[in-house]
Amino acid sequence: MVPGAALTAPSVTAPSVAAPAPAPAPASAPARRPAETPAPARPAVPTAAVPPQEAAGAPSSAPAPPGPAAGGVGAAGAVAAPPPRPTQPQPAKAVEEFKPGDHVVYPTHGVGTVQGIETVEAAGMTLRMIVVTFDENRMTLKVPVEKAASAGLRKLASPEAMNEALETLRGRARVKRTMWSRRAQEYEAKINSGDPVAIAEVVRDLHRNAGQPDQSFSERQIYEQALDRLAAELAAIDRTDKATAAEKLQRYLKAG
Repeated sequence: MVPGAALTAPSVTAPSVAAPAPAPAPASAPARRPAETPAPARPAVPTAAVPPQEAAGAPSSAPAPPGPAAGGVGAAGAVAAPPPRPTQPQPAKAVEEFKPGDHVVYPTHGVGTVQGIETVEAAGMTLRMIVVTFDENRMTLKVPVEKAASAGLRKLASPEAMNEALETLRGRARVKRTMWSRRAQEYEAKINSGDPVAIAEVVRDLHRNAGQPDQSFSERQIYEQALDRLAAELAAIDRTDKATAAEKLQRYLKAG
């Protein structure tokens, strides 16, 4: 050691320690958007229900709601239906006129004679009645003039209709293979219809020529009833008696 020299402490360099990194700042929460005020709802446009009468084309007593012109386009884009066309009134069916002395046919009684038209008071109403007499059964029938057609009262068949009935007698019998009770009901319905062609079908189907099986009692009754009804109308048309008309029908039956 040299005298007078100052002693110096050896410098010791402290090891550098790195400062800890700062902790990351917490992520900030997203800012909350202010609540939106909902827009006021638009009032719904009222729609009028279409009455069933207008949907079917019939005029309605209620006034129609204001809307687009006929044939135009509505607010929703639908094409408006055109207004119903006015219907023209149908002409009333003419009532068939009957005069005293006319021969007429009533479905369930056959041929009768018009005696006249009477006026009858009933329930505060005035009715015009056709008075018809049937000589064979001595019966008088009164039918309202307005109900004559619906009741089946008619004048004698035309010559064309009677010729069709006569030609029906020439045809081949068409007998159904069903129970006689059901067939009898069908035959009676045809007789009471008053149609000469339908009555001729009954006569044709129940007629028996020589060599064919005999008719039963009920078949014979219906056959004679139909033959009598057809002969009576044919006699009135030909202006002969019923016996002569029945012989004419028999000739057509045998020619078949």
